[in-house]
Amino acid sequence: MRLRRRCTDQTLIDEVLQDTFLSVWRDARRFRGGEVGAWIWTIASRRLVDGLRASRSRFRLLDRLLGRPNPIEASAEDQVLVGIAYGDLTPALNRLSPELRAVIQATVLDGLSTAEAAELLGIPRNTVKTRAMRARTQLRRSLT
Repeated sequence: MRLRRRCTDQTLIDEVLQDTFLSVWRDARRFRGGEVGAWIWTIASRRLVDGLRASRSRFRLLDRLLGRPNPIEASAEDQVLVGIAYGDLTPALNRLSPELRAVIQATVLDGLSTAEAAELLGIPRNTVKTRAMRARTQLRRSLT
């Protein structure tokens, strides 16, 4: 369901899911503890970014071959996903404790409400709010 919020191409979502679970199977030894769902979501979101990037480049090539003047531009959400997966934010997120990172992923990256994040993570709503505040503070320090 989270992938469907990011992409409407069901074929791409199916490929991303398959690649994600294959990665989880092959690289389970790399899991260092923490929230399993957050670890799997990180893999899936990176696979989605890669898939979106590949499909965009195919469309751009097709546009050039057909002589179309306005190639497809990446959406703002796609640009943010690429920045999260490959930009300065990734090391900063990785420096957060697993508990803080899980809250940021649920509330910011996945767009869940505090109540939804609390239910997903199995913690009280006020704990979600406190962890989100602490995570934002640490990220702000890390990025400046």
